[in-house]
Amino acid sequence: MKLFTPQFTRSSLAKLLTTLFVAMPLLPAAAQSPTAAEGTTSLHDLLEMEKQATDIWKAFFPNLDIARKAAISFHANLLESDYEGGFLVLQLDAREMERLRRFGFRFEPATEFIERRNRALTQFQIEAARRASSGGARAEPTAIPGYACYETVEETFAAADGLIAARPTLGSWVNAGPSWLKTQNPASGYDLKVLKLTNSAVPAPAEGKPKLFVNSAIHAREYTTAPLVLEFARWLVNGHGTNADATWILDHHEVHLLLHANPDGRKRAETGLSWRKNVNNAYCANTNTRGVDLNRNFSHSWNTTSGQGSSGTQCNLTYRGPFAASEPETRAIEGYIRSLWPDRRGPNPSDAAPADTSGIHLDIHSFSQLVLWPWGDTATPAPNGAALQTLGRRFAFFNGYSPTQSIGLYPTDGTSDNPSYGELGVAAYTFELGTSFFQSCSVYENDIKPKNLPALVYAAKVVRTPYITPGGPDVLTPSLGGTASTTGVAAGTVVQLAASATDTRFNNSNGAEATQAIAAAEATIGTPPWAPGAVPVPLQAVDGSFNANTEALSGGLNTAGLPVGQHIVYVRARDASGTWGPVSAVFLNINAAPPLVVAEVEPNNSPAQAQVLGTLPVVVNGSTLKVARELRSDPDFFGFSLAPGRTLTATVTPGGPAIGVTLTLISATGAVLAQSSAANGQPHSLNWTHTGSTAVNLSVRTSAAVRAGTGAYSLELTD
Repeated sequence: MKLFTPQFTRSSLAKLLTTLFVAMPLLPAAAQSPTAAEGTTSLHDLLEMEKQATDIWKAFFPNLDIARKAAISFHANLLESDYEGGFLVLQLDAREMERLRRFGFRFEPATEFIERRNRALTQFQIEAARRASSGGARAEPTAIPGYACYETVEETFAAADGLIAARPTLGSWVNAGPSWLKTQNPASGYDLKVLKLTNSAVPAPAEGKPKLFVNSAIHAREYTTAPLVLEFARWLVNGHGTNADATWILDHHEVHLLLHANPDGRKRAETGLSWRKNVNNAYCANTNTRGVDLNRNFSHSWNTTSGQGSSGTQCNLTYRGPFAASEPETRAIEGYIRSLWPDRRGPNPSDAAPADTSGIHLDIHSFSQLVLWPWGDTATPAPNGAALQTLGRRFAFFNGYSPTQSIGLYPTDGTSDNPSYGELGVAAYTFELGTSFFQSCSVYENDIKPKNLPALVYAAKVVRTPYITPGGPDVLTPSLGGTASTTGVAAGTVVQLAASATDTRFNNSNGAEATQAIAAAEATIGTPPWAPGAVPVPLQAVDGSFNANTEALSGGLNTAGLPVGQHIVYVRARDASGTWGPVSAVFLNINAAPPLVVAEVEPNNSPAQAQVLGTLPVVVNGSTLKVARELRSDPDFFGFSLAPGRTLTATVTPGGPAIGVTLTLISATGAVLAQSSAANGQPHSLNWTHTGSTAVNLSVRTSAAVRAGTGAYSLELTD
């Protein structure tokens, strides 16, 4: 099935075109004249330039493997993919077509695509004219026409601001550096702001919290990328405290999200332009192909493929810039990456990072339905290639994309994974989302987002040891029996845990990943299994033996001694290779123990006769007070022990409006420590904190005056 869906129906487009070309004059150039830094060409003329491009072809591929590799090598030329239909839509010159013919491609004019593109560009021109007439010459789009599901740059930042404002202990901005436009004029352009998410109330260990870095929209026209990463931020922040996995991820890891890596270019793409590069007008000035391809401008491996993996021609969409990291956006990203992780890889291409290296870098792109890992500039596998492949096949299990090393028909150079993996040894991946740059909202909402969000969550789970943990089994659907995960249980209740573990969740469309039998499983309460003080509770295979690569799990959790409140139960499994997989979690709620209810027992009219109570909390149902005459009553004494640092609260509730009860707290020596009274019939309390170092024996005296009716009362003691 072809996933691309046009944004306009045939009938509506016919009406649109009739209206446009019959009734509407061309937009005046001055209506959208850019700033001096951006160039002198109007938006209307830039959109017209795109309409004039007719060198667009349906390139029919000989097999799917060649198609995937062509999508990598000719990504800048790629406009749409239809793998089931057997073709890619590419913008190609004669030389590029000849290169593809060598791999068995044949070509037809992409007439339908060109017509559909021109109709969409016309709609953008109409919207630009409307903005100009209502908001002035520099009116910016407040939404992307026809794509309501995608936030603009400003809407993205505003949404992130809202997350930070709602949960300031979880989120903050970090400024990585300026965009190109901002370097030209501080009043224009943007800061490359990174949304840092972690629970600042949970201290980091000495080595720091493991860090996941995700950047998106480095190629401006790739509409789906920034919205997906923003949705990931919402999942984390809104899920903290309500979703156990989101909670422990933010408690113990850091997630850094560069939502817009090329904000200047993205604003151009929001106008309908198929903008890829940044907007640096020093290169191919005043055209819609000006600027530098930021994803060919990174320092490590810059211009190392003899022109095959990037271009030295300024107007080419893969123009790599005049020198490595020439662009402020590239320098900002490189600097931020180097600030996150230490260098754990040697200087030689064959030097592997240690297996326990922490951190993951994800660069989110569209499109081609691929999960890619280094190297991209050589067919030689990376020194950590086996582990990179394992994690890549895990990611591809969720989104269904093809997992492969990022070398295509030809190499690429100067890409974003080079500072992270090439320099530092950090696991790095590129996701290529969907089948089109201007992906329809229906495809994004129903396919791209639900398939790729779990892949991002998985990355956040395994970021502690990404070269190890993905080789272990996944724990699925952990759940607690009874009311433990809903209304809660009292401490001391044995709670039943159920889950399943499987070592099979790999995408094997491009080779098979080895799997093993489940060998063990365990749970910890409150403390993650890697942290000091974790006490593992072994889980059992429901069928009695760990001998299959998928097993149902069960076990009993002893909750004795757990304080009142919400606790995280961490569950993980180990396979026969000895590898523990990632944690999955569930909440366990511990309720306050219900107070012991006892009846008053006479005689208890003096400290020596005090009725000894059990462990607090306790409720005493006082019997009818013995009254000789009005304002004279029978005192009742109740004895108990209070531990150091505990605060006693004694609350009395009279049994009727004509009963007044006075509370007095008395030490073992007879000293009055606290007292409380209230008008007849009113409940009241006294509080006293034991500041000593050893437990003390105390007694509470009730004395009452009964004017009429019964003399019953209730006394509640808590600590």
